[in-house]
Amino acid sequence: MLEYNDRTGIPTIKEAEAFLREAGELNPGPWVQHSMYASKAAQMIAENCEGLDPHIASILGMLHDIGRRFGITDMRHILDGYNFLMEKGFYRVAKVCITHSFDYKDIKSAFGKWDCTKEEYEFVKQYLESTEYDDYDRLIQLCDSLAFIDGYCLIEKRMIDVALRHGINEYTTLKWKATFEIKEYFELKMGKSLYSVLPGVVENTFGL
Repeated sequence: MLEYNDRTGIPTIKEAEAFLREAGELNPGPWVQHSMYASKAAQMIAENCEGLDPHIASILGMLHDIGRRFGITDMRHILDGYNFLMEKGFYRVAKVCITHSFDYKDIKSAFGKWDCTKEEYEFVKQYLESTEYDDYDRLIQLCDSLAFIDGYCLIEKRMIDVALRHGINEYTTLKWKATFEIKEYFELKMGKSLYSVLPGVVENTFGL
């Protein structure tokens, strides 16, 4: 069994940066900056949490949306990212490509449309049902909720942004509650507000 912070199944930081740079050339868009901010947030939070490796956290945050390299898609991007990284043997990062979208662990809670086959949908459903989340999965879920394309903001602002773009469903409030529970979990580990380690939250939230 691998140690919790074993870097097996994870690319080097240079490889991760190369993957993201190439993906940005293939499909330019604000998602690239979002990924970089999520990466930095994951690193900064991990630096304040015992037992988490900031290096691993940074790479996971950087590549959580790497499936967008294949074009403008909706929920398909989680599968494309998973398959892309699995083919390269980076199974630990491939995991967060799927789990980052499901802080509430139910496939029906996803924001966005399922632009994939029935078989692919069933794969994700079974994957979620059989997968156990660890603190890295939770960390990237949290950072995905904090990172805008131009920095960090209150989670509530990011939630509304996503809801306006993708719509809501009967699972939305459950998903939001799960996000706040994750926030509280990490703040207990840190012993302080997570916003205290992220720069520009007030400015980005209120446009100051």
